Amino acid sequence: MKATSLALEGVFLLEPQIFSDDRGSFFESFNADRFSDAIGREVRFVQDNESYSAQRVLRGLHYQIGKPQGKLVRVVNGSVFDVAVDLRRTSPTFGGWVGELLSAENKKQLWIPEGFAHGFLAISEGAQFQYKVTDYWSKEHERCIRYDDPTLAIEWPSIQSKGPILSEKDLDGVSLQDTDTFEG
Repeated sequence: MKATSLALEGVFLLEPQIFSDDRGSFFESFNADRFSDAIGREVRFVQDNESYSAQRVLRGLHYQIGKPQGKLVRVVNGSVFDVAVDLRRTSPTFGGWVGELLSAENKKQLWIPEGFAHGFLAISEGAQFQYKVTDYWSKEHERCIRYDDPTLAIEWPSIQSKGPILSEKDLDGVSLQDTDTFEG
């Protein structure tokens, strides 16, 4: 596994070693020891989640305060533009974001540690998205920042001439300045 540290401390792009021949291909999508070595710490995942999104569906920017979740995310069908936003007030990159194209074809994964918001935009006709989390979902701790917050200025890819498709929760997202953030 190749691990690349991105512009936000603690966020890593992970690329598996893929073995291919005329029969097809094989790769290890998760190995606890290799993952811990790659990110420099041990992580305990408690839940695996999967979603399907039609093209132009934008989910996020989500996070949990009080019960923060680290997320290891990947796409098993289709492609997404995946984003992490630093919400650690004492971080030199507070309010900064990174975005990566994740697809079934490139098999890249993104590690988003606790203290970050996360969101993605389905670029392909449909996208099946999987993620492992380090804490259980908690409605009372869940928060949502607007995907189009001008303070963040995330450069989402344009999908045709139409805007993204959003849930009610995402439509009700608040600005970075009006939301809860993390101390460290």
